[in-house]
Amino acid sequence: MQFDREIDLKGEECPMPFVRSKLELEEMELGQVLRVIVDYSPAVDNVPKSLEIQGEKVLSVNKINDTDWEIIVKKTYEPGN
Repeated sequence: MQFDREIDLKGEECPMPFVRSKLELEEMELGQVLRVIVDYSPAVDNVPKSLEIQGEKVLSVNKINDTDWEIIVKKTYEPGN
């Protein structure tokens, strides 16, 4: 899968992975895909749930090694639309 942007949020604890993911998505165009890498296990559940509440589409959440996960999100929400 191709990504338009990627952010590495390893070492960050909630709520920062969600906050930084949301800020990154705000700078992207509708339809673009963001890859978020986290190593904080609560973020694996919290970030996708929070982004979906905000109107974004979580395409997948995958464990990529012993300590890290990727969260793939497609921007589908534009404030004001």
